[in-house]
Amino acid sequence: MGEIVGAGLLAHVPTIVLPKADRLELNEGREITLVTGLQQLRRDVFENGTADEYDTVVVLDSHWATTVEFVVTAQSRRAGLFTSEELPRGMCRMPYDYPGDPELAHNIAQFADKHGTWITPIDDDHLPVYYATINLWKYLGEGLPDKRWVTIGVCQTGDMEDHLRLGRALADGIAATPGRRVLVIASGALSHTFWPLRQIRDHESSDPSHIFTPEARAADEERIAWFKEGRHDRVLDTMPEFWKYRPEAKFFHYLMLAGALGEQACTAPARQYGEYENSVGTGQVHLWFDRPAAGWTAPRTPVQEP
Repeated sequence: MGEIVGAGLLAHVPTIVLPKADRLELNEGREITLVTGLQQLRRDVFENGTADEYDTVVVLDSHWATTVEFVVTAQSRRAGLFTSEELPRGMCRMPYDYPGDPELAHNIAQFADKHGTWITPIDDDHLPVYYATINLWKYLGEGLPDKRWVTIGVCQTGDMEDHLRLGRALADGIAATPGRRVLVIASGALSHTFWPLRQIRDHESSDPSHIFTPEARAADEERIAWFKEGRHDRVLDTMPEFWKYRPEAKFFHYLMLAGALGEQACTAPARQYGEYENSVGTGQVHLWFDRPAAGWTAPRTPVQEP
């Protein structure tokens, strides 16, 4: 029986893969802590802490938007050069090479009907990759050639319930894969409104004073505090309020993660790596959830739907 042994809500912003000199120039001479946070997370979890406990990483990618179904990568290996269509000047011909996990991909898809959704595993070698996966792999996976990486996209026609259902199927698929020990990453931002083009270069510093509005910053910081308290229920119950601040991909990356970890019953508290930072108006943070000794969820009485 497979299991989820760790999980994260991680930022993937383009600045983290820029040369250090460029990062310092954009950030008033200071290193952005989204970089140092990922470096520390790699040391704590991906190389040391749970390194012997995991074999596969599943990335819930907020940049990969499908339309009529969820798609999970099913290639045995993915390798190539990545250039971003969004920012080719900063993310250009980045090499990547990592094994996939076809068995897990197909097992996840087998639980689509059970959860009332649509999931298709795709093994096409020409399927695009996105920097919400590649940027994190560069920090957390490169140089660890035995670790498998799988990506699942968000579905742009889905809603909150659809993405929770995907997460439930993901958890079942992992459990149905013998011996699999998986880290699940929700790759994406919190509030996500960019400054307009003619103003954007005035707001490239990582200082959170550059978040698009004070209200968006307050909403982000409130949720970070809830995550640190293990109050996933409060985050989920207030999603309509958070949508006012346009979280990246409607926060679907986190909703899939929540569906896999038990939703409102999940009580895992977050450890923060680095600071809460700005990226041209958007709110970014790295939060890591260790699996509690008693499991991801506390017992609860099921609520009967009307």
